[in-house]
Amino acid sequence: MKADHEKVCRLLKTARGQIDGILKMIDDDRYCVDISNQVMATEAILKKVNREILKAHMKCCVKDAFETGNEDEKVNELIDLIEKMSK
Repeated sequence: MKADHEKVCRLLKTARGQIDGILKMIDDDRYCVDISNQVMATEAILKKVNREILKAHMKCCVKDAFETGNEDEKVNELIDLIEKMSK
């Protein structure tokens, strides 16, 4: 992985902490809207992690593929990812 390892790990650990908090909220029978807000906050962090990974992928792996003539494979990977994200 070419993304900033420290940044990605920090964000994922934050998301993990939020998920643990959400589980505690459920165990404590907290208000549904409060739980939902925390779920959305966790989703936002995970989306940020994914953006970081994909930016690094495009700047390194995809760029290298174009320089070596293997661009079709990398472009198809990106197309597949975009389709998954659109669902």
